[in-house]
Amino acid sequence: MSDLRTAKHRIETLENLAREDKWVNRLHPLIKLLVTFYFIILTVSFSKYDLNGLLGMILYPIGLFFLSDLSFSAALKRLRIVLPVVCVVGLFNPFFDRTVVAHLGGFAITGGFISMITLMVKGVLTVLASYILIATTTIEGICFALRLLHVPRILVTEILLIDRYIILLLTEANRMIQAYSLRAPGQKGVAYKVWGSLVGQLLLRSFDRADEVYAGMSLRGFNGEFPTGKPRHTSPGGVVYFIVMIILLSLLRIFPVMSLIGGLFV
Repeated sequence: MSDLRTAKHRIETLENLAREDKWVNRLHPLIKLLVTFYFIILTVSFSKYDLNGLLGMILYPIGLFFLSDLSFSAALKRLRIVLPVVCVVGLFNPFFDRTVVAHLGGFAITGGFISMITLMVKGVLTVLASYILIATTTIEGICFALRLLHVPRILVTEILLIDRYIILLLTEANRMIQAYSLRAPGQKGVAYKVWGSLVGQLLLRSFDRADEVYAGMSLRGFNGEFPTGKPRHTSPGGVVYFIVMIILLSLLRIFPVMSLIGGLFV
């Protein structure tokens, strides 16, 4: 399976996960979006040296992975490109902040090392929280929640267009690569000298497909905004979920949970 087909398969798999009939998937998308935003805000609010308190926030994604029956290993595979980029953010902190703040055995731990690990954990947690939201909520549900929050209509429409037609772009690109492979048997990859012409052809094909798509949308009464789903009413279970999650996340932010758990075993 080529890289383009693999990327297309991963997107379709993620969409299928969001459309499964699980209790987490059935929750109102606005509730899940607000809880995710609240978690991200609390996570980034920790100081760069408060690694002990930040570690308690790990319980949120772990708990949701368990409750929503999502595969943690599959999530890491899909995020293996994003997570290293996130972790690079604080990679140079140890070189700038060399103040010794603690000792572990015979090793001196500097403030830069602590801040580096803290930034990495923050990045990983925010990415995992976003992945859980996408894996349990359809793109239509997320855009519906964004419209309820009065996000500009044009921005929501752009998000829907990108999600709906990125697969078409991958399909066209994969078709061109297959045609090139048939004309150059035994060659690994695409020669550098034809990259420009292939990208140009893909751009022209995209323009043609865009005209066809827009003509079809206009014939169906497109007025500048996609329907983001039928209006939903928040269920009592969703309200309970929202209240419980807000309270639990607030407690995780206030109290160093990991220290309290560790104190039980000391």
